[in-house]
Amino acid sequence: MAASVAEKESGSGGDLVGQPLLQTAPFRFLQRSFRDPALEKLYQSYSVKQKRAGLEVFLYAAILYDVYMLVVPGGQDALMRGLTIAFLGLNLGLLAWCCRGVQHSSVWAAVPHLAWHLANSQLLAHLFLKKNEVTGRDSLGWVLLLDYLLFVTLPLRLRYCVVLSAGTCASYLVAIVGLGKSDAHLLQQVIANCLLLLTANLLGLTSCYLADNQQRRAFLETRQSLEMKLVIEEQSAEQERLLLSVLPEHVAVKMRQDLGSSKDSQFKKIYMSRHENVSILYADIVGFTAISSTYSASELVKILNELFARFDRLSERYQQLRIKILGDCYYCISGAPRERPDHAVLCVHMGLSMVKAIKYVQQKTNSPVDMRVGIHTGAVLAGVLGQRQWQFDVYSKDVELANKMESSGLPGRVHISEKTLSYLNGEFEVEAALGEKREETLRMAGIKTFFIVKALKPFHPATPDVRNGKVTEEETASCDATPDNKDSDDDSACASPVDDSHVLSNGRAREDSADFKKRLRKELVNRDGHRDLMNHTTFFTLSFKDRETEREYNLHKESFSSISVMGCPLVLLITSAAQFVVLPRDLMNILSFTVGFLLLVILSAMIVAEFFPSSFPRPMVRCSEALNNSLWTRRVIGVVVIALLGVTNIVDMVSCTVPSSPSNYTTTTEDLGSVCLYPSYFSYFCVLVLIAASLPAQVSHLVKAGLLFLIATAHCCMNVFAIGPALDCEEATNHRDWGNIAPGKYALCGLLLAVTIALAFLARHLEKASRVLFLWKTEVEDQRERASDIRRRNEALVYNILPPHVAAHFMGSRKRQHEELYSQSYAEVGVLFASMPNFSDFYSEETVNNQGLECLRFLNEVISDFDALLELPQFQDIIKIKTIGSTYMAASGLNPSRQVKPDDPIKVRWSHLALLVEFALELKKALQGINEQSFNHFVLKMGINHGPITAGVIGARKPHYDIWGNSVNVASRMESTGKAGCIQVTDETTEILKHFGYIFEQRGLVSVKGKGQLMTYYLIGKGSNPESTLRSKEETKNNPETNLKLNEDFKINLETNEDFSNSPEHEIIPVQHSSGGNLNWVEESEQRNPGHNLDLSDDPKHQLSSEDTSPLILSSTAVISGSGETHLLQKSDVDD
Repeated sequence: MAASVAEKESGSGGDLVGQPLLQTAPFRFLQRSFRDPALEKLYQSYSVKQKRAGLEVFLYAAILYDVYMLVVPGGQDALMRGLTIAFLGLNLGLLAWCCRGVQHSSVWAAVPHLAWHLANSQLLAHLFLKKNEVTGRDSLGWVLLLDYLLFVTLPLRLRYCVVLSAGTCASYLVAIVGLGKSDAHLLQQVIANCLLLLTANLLGLTSCYLADNQQRRAFLETRQSLEMKLVIEEQSAEQERLLLSVLPEHVAVKMRQDLGSSKDSQFKKIYMSRHENVSILYADIVGFTAISSTYSASELVKILNELFARFDRLSERYQQLRIKILGDCYYCISGAPRERPDHAVLCVHMGLSMVKAIKYVQQKTNSPVDMRVGIHTGAVLAGVLGQRQWQFDVYSKDVELANKMESSGLPGRVHISEKTLSYLNGEFEVEAALGEKREETLRMAGIKTFFIVKALKPFHPATPDVRNGKVTEEETASCDATPDNKDSDDDSACASPVDDSHVLSNGRAREDSADFKKRLRKELVNRDGHRDLMNHTTFFTLSFKDRETEREYNLHKESFSSISVMGCPLVLLITSAAQFVVLPRDLMNILSFTVGFLLLVILSAMIVAEFFPSSFPRPMVRCSEALNNSLWTRRVIGVVVIALLGVTNIVDMVSCTVPSSPSNYTTTTEDLGSVCLYPSYFSYFCVLVLIAASLPAQVSHLVKAGLLFLIATAHCCMNVFAIGPALDCEEATNHRDWGNIAPGKYALCGLLLAVTIALAFLARHLEKASRVLFLWKTEVEDQRERASDIRRRNEALVYNILPPHVAAHFMGSRKRQHEELYSQSYAEVGVLFASMPNFSDFYSEETVNNQGLECLRFLNEVISDFDALLELPQFQDIIKIKTIGSTYMAASGLNPSRQVKPDDPIKVRWSHLALLVEFALELKKALQGINEQSFNHFVLKMGINHGPITAGVIGARKPHYDIWGNSVNVASRMESTGKAGCIQVTDETTEILKHFGYIFEQRGLVSVKGKGQLMTYYLIGKGSNPESTLRSKEETKNNPETNLKLNEDFKINLETNEDFSNSPEHEIIPVQHSSGGNLNWVEESEQRNPGHNLDLSDDPKHQLSSEDTSPLILSSTAVISGSGETHLLQKSDVDD
């Protein structure tokens, strides 16, 4: 039976297989193991540890035997009693040692063998030292019990249990045969004994198989749970490093806490805080435009990545918090989020080191590039805006002034403001820079500027602390390798190329590593299930304290657990065979066996048919499933099967109610069929009945204990009142020289009660083990849910920093070098820029606005609503790139799984571009809804372009995802030169979008910085006739239907307080048409409010050729001071 179940499981494709020692099914069953030898070895260590509690039950039974031998039988001298007491003391000492929970594995390996040797030795000792004649059935009941307990309780592998069981049976049979030669009918008794011992072994094998099956399944689930836990820890640590590389720790912690929370608030959560006395550093590469035309975009990404990796190392050395990378512009702050008095000193050291680090680019590109660094000290608002693609940024007028300090500086010099100088404490030699004469903003702010000449005091690194991620001891040591002085390259260690891939790659051990397996082994082997169970269950009933857990446990149905009821018909079958050998065979015996066996087989088959669907008819299988799915049906059937087995054995005892005379013991073998010579065998049959009654898993241990005592009590009553004379007659044939304390019938009653007590302990132990496995199974499910929740939260955070496909690239299983950092070229991409030009007038740092925080809170609402649109299913392929102040940048066509062929129709190839247009229209609707709720009049000015781009990540230590290319620059120009409330596109983009039915208004030639004259169009809406997609400006003005369509589709607020056509921000200038010489009036936003663009055209660094070949977008986020009020810098239109 057990072998068939093993074959069924192995045939199901599970992890459990038979690795045959011999080519026979029983041996294959004994060798049942996992396919992976290492996994099997780990399981054996785990299983033996979990079975240790069962050893106590075996010792309880051995102690009960010693007590029984001391109290009940006679025929013992002082030597025998002394030996029994010695065995009792040894068993008690061994039990006390086991209860202490000693963890010495080498000792534990020997303890089960020692316990078996003690039990077997005391059985044999009592046989050999017995004063009376030894019969063929002496101590048979105890041998049956201990033989069964070998399999169930000893923490040994099954093969060892079989060997020990064979030793027990063989030694007992040899002793009986050798010592009981004078006993009549010895051969028949030995045959009956062999049948009963075989039954005990089969019951033990069945119990051992079921327990091993449950243990292996629990082991796999526990192992998978722990593996998942360890992997999640590794992934979480990796994602944590990635998260902290972009966001400060205090912001990341708040975001993780708020992730998934359903707080009902009027406003979106904003992660923004104000910091005073912060030094802001801006650094720009002078002359980068010259080299950008000689290198491909991917090569430029690599150069910038290696350079900014040096800067990131320097920022850790000098306790800086890197804010953002904008093209070839790098800026960071010192003194936030953790205040420090030397923030300005550290910033200046950082700037000087960056000037030295640029030598790498000079050598790499063989060009005269240099660094221009500007530093200013003031207050900042630092935090994150929006709900997606988070980027930590700073906002304030002091940030804009730091930007102006950089743009008005000189190459190779560190340019500082007067306020920064006041925090340097005389540690640097400075000279006047006269930056206020080169920059109007500085002059209006009344700021005097200075250049750093040299450091007067050497830099001594402080103890590293956690800022934007963690600083390791190795990193600090590498930066401190060279002393800092003006004559040595003090930053050579930090400025050298380093492998930062550990931040984004898997730097820790994985599943196949030795460390991982070692930790997994430690976690598995050290688990103490019974100790865990004590905290969750009551002591007496073992029911779970949590009612819901108890209900789930009662409804839980362990696979193959119901097979245990098959032990009942097996016991009846073999005990009946033994009865036919040594006891009378009358009609009542045959009828009781036939009826009882048929009923037991039918009931057992109804239970186990579910687990062997191929061996039973389909209707019976369905009936079995229905019965097993019902809790009370399973319990009732289990009780009925146990009671039926006990009743059948009691009915058979009626055949021995007529006593026999002692002379019958000398009769022939044929007399055994008619005369009850050995009625004590019914008590030994009862021992097997009690063992079988303890097997069914669907009955609780308290119910089992009650049934066991009922069966034992009934048999005791039969022994005393029904077959008592027969037992007395059997006892009288043994000529004893020693008197008994109690007659034989009472000794057998004592045996049954002792066996019942031992099996009650066993039933309790088995239920404990079952509940432990269920508790672990529940913990596995909870662990999976927690792991899934942790993974979801971490992935949500990481995917809000990098797009999913980019994050997956970095979070792979192997380390990557700098040249393997993410860089992907796309041939057909759509790019969108959308800005709020009148937000700069709205921004103010007055007290009523909480120093600008409330203005940024409103901007956060706008950006968050824009981000929410990306959650809609139709916009899943739109990726937000970043926000630059109040400018929102997104792109389409960056999905790597999107497969498009060059010969596909335009509507297939550029469907994502049309989707980007729809997204732009939804942005306008979202802003209009915010305007209606807040009584504002903000409008969007948008530009869309298409073409090839390069996407990549700069900085392995602090990754920054961005896209570069001429197509991106043109999209930026379409926004900056456009008109508020409109979407401006180029002629090439118009040719594509007209296939989707969009209507355009020709604007004319527009002078675009770095691009010359471009023909552009305003997207009006979507029409039903694709042939009429282009309209002239006059046609649009004179057609009222078009104006109505404009108002319906775009909802432009025509009642705004601003007249955009007459606003100084949109001054009309004449531009020469390239073909006809006529003048077209265009709006040149390059001459608009300086709060929206940086006008750095006078700087040699920003002189642009008529054809911009740079793949970079150089923009910056800052706040500038206008006349009388503060404005938020949207983004720079500067191309290096």
